Amino acid sequence: MKTREQALKYGLSFPNTYQDAPFHDPNWQLVRYAENKKAFLWTYEKDGVLCLNVKVDPEKAYFWRRIYASVQPGYHQNKDHWNTILLDGSIPDRDVKMMIAESYDLISDSPSRRIYEAVKKIPYGRVATYAQVAELAGDRKMARAVGNALHRNPDPDHIPCFRVVNSKGELAGEFAFGGSGEQAKLLRAEGVEVTEGRVNLEKFQWRTQERV
Repeated sequence: MKTREQALKYGLSFPNTYQDAPFHDPNWQLVRYAENKKAFLWTYEKDGVLCLNVKVDPEKAYFWRRIYASVQPGYHQNKDHWNTILLDGSIPDRDVKMMIAESYDLISDSPSRRIYEAVKKIPYGRVATYAQVAELAGDRKMARAVGNALHRNPDPDHIPCFRVVNSKGELAGEFAFGGSGEQAKLLRAEGVEVTEGRVNLEKFQWRTQERV
């Protein structure tokens, strides 16, 4: 991610968001969450470098700053709750997107955040359906939103989206992270049997009341 257009496009890919220029200065372009009008992504140029301000959990603010010299305390914002990302090419796109996604979740308390927390609860060696995850996230009717959120999974190492299948036990045709065949590979590594792209739900579905 190198341009303002790319950053804004990604910010606007989240539900219920809109672009704003509140200072009547084209250098400052923000993306806000519509329901509370709070900004989770600030874009501006400073000293010839495009910068992004994103909200952070105070416990993770310094984590990102230690990893990347181009992540600094939030410019003109609370240094414990905001970071500034310098888009100088030194930070992989995946991590830039992860920081923007975390900012959105903190500002919005979004369904995506609840979905990710639900997916984290699926035990090793078990699968859950999209509807089951939606119910755990608070609304069984948003099964489609589960698929959209998992396709945009900001942290696949800790959010095991490969453990989610459809109501028939079928795997995703094109797994979001790793490509075709990767979901089956990850499930088999946990002892889950996959036959012709399908998991036997009677045998491997997580029953939320069970202890595993």
